[in-house]
Amino acid sequence: MLKKIPPYTRNFYFLSSAVFLIWMLFIDSNDFISQYKLSSKLSGMEEQKSYYLEKIEEVEKDREELMSDDKLLEKFAREKYFMKKETEDVFIIVEE
Repeated sequence: MLKKIPPYTRNFYFLSSAVFLIWMLFIDSNDFISQYKLSSKLSGMEEQKSYYLEKIEEVEKDREELMSDDKLLEKFAREKYFMKKETEDVFIIVEE
């Protein structure tokens, strides 16, 4: 039975390398599959990071515009938070 196996596979270094390779690819906690999953998760999170950085820039730009113009600030307060003057009535229309 041992004669059917090629001689280089019976070498100690080949066997130990093969066992080490199998261990690192499939059994270890840092195996190939886990590394792939973590890499894909990292790329997804980097995309989210760029999205949120863009949103932060938009919000900061809007904030600067609101703080510099009193009429725009009043318009924003009326539309967003339904604020009104004492002599006004506010009607909210909800579409079904």
